[in-house]
Amino acid sequence: MKKVLTTALVFALTSMTASAQLLYKISGNGLEKPSYIIGTHHLANVGFVHKINGVTEALTETDQVYGELVWDTMTNTDSLKAVQDAMTLPAGKTIKDYLTPDEFKRLDAFMIAKMGTGMSNPMVASKMGNFTPMALVTQFQLLLFMTKHMGEFDPSSTFDQYFQAQAKKNGLPCGGLETLQKQIEVLYTGKPISRQVEELMCFIDNESFNSQMMEDLTSAFYAQNLETLKQVMDRKLGGKCDSTPEEEAKLIYDRNADWVAKMPTIMASKPTFFAVGAAHLPGDKGVLQLLRNAGYTVEGVK
Repeated sequence: MKKVLTTALVFALTSMTASAQLLYKISGNGLEKPSYIIGTHHLANVGFVHKINGVTEALTETDQVYGELVWDTMTNTDSLKAVQDAMTLPAGKTIKDYLTPDEFKRLDAFMIAKMGTGMSNPMVASKMGNFTPMALVTQFQLLLFMTKHMGEFDPSSTFDQYFQAQAKKNGLPCGGLETLQKQIEVLYTGKPISRQVEELMCFIDNESFNSQMMEDLTSAFYAQNLETLKQVMDRKLGGKCDSTPEEEAKLIYDRNADWVAKMPTIMASKPTFFAVGAAHLPGDKGVLQLLRNAGYTVEGVK
């Protein structure tokens, strides 16, 4: 899976198949009542929730909602500062300090082509010049997505937030499978700056590949086709622009195993509605198969 696309841009329409599902029921293995898990796309239009069969019923039948994080904690001052700090280079440093002259020129050209202005503009440099390479990649991913999906993404009301917002509205508790600090480490601070620079340049130099991959992932999500989504995730360019097995494990598979280790206790306490990135569901090391390996019955909701 191409490393620079793994912040989770997972999901325009391909033909539906009999096995197409995003929502799954978890039962058996001693559970008195079933729980549910849904795959999300962090940039998907929140209105798509209502096109997924069984969501309303699953939310009604459960007594708590768990996401990757507790979304309410994301907006407090400490959390916002922690994310900002993780996205910012050390004091006195700018992205230009970490790039060769040629790399900086390619970055500037990419930004001018996509934004109309680049790092060579002092005003832009003052606002974005102290971003880490991975923070820039995140911003560019959002930019490419929004260019082709105008109006779909509303940061104040996201697909992921919807489920916890519904729980809060109904007076139900919300929980998170991991901490904000864990996600910060995975997305921003867990890689050396040299690797971050490689990923930034890979993103810029392979714009066509990146854009098509995001479109195909989005199509697979909206078609609710996890098999196709996994196939798109597994595409490779070859060389340093691909994730190493260790990087893929840290981003996806280790987290899957950690979540599945926590889920039995959570589900035993109350029937639970889980909402996590769709990229975490499919495959032999995906959450769905790991739950089956643990003895649960996991079946798509029709």
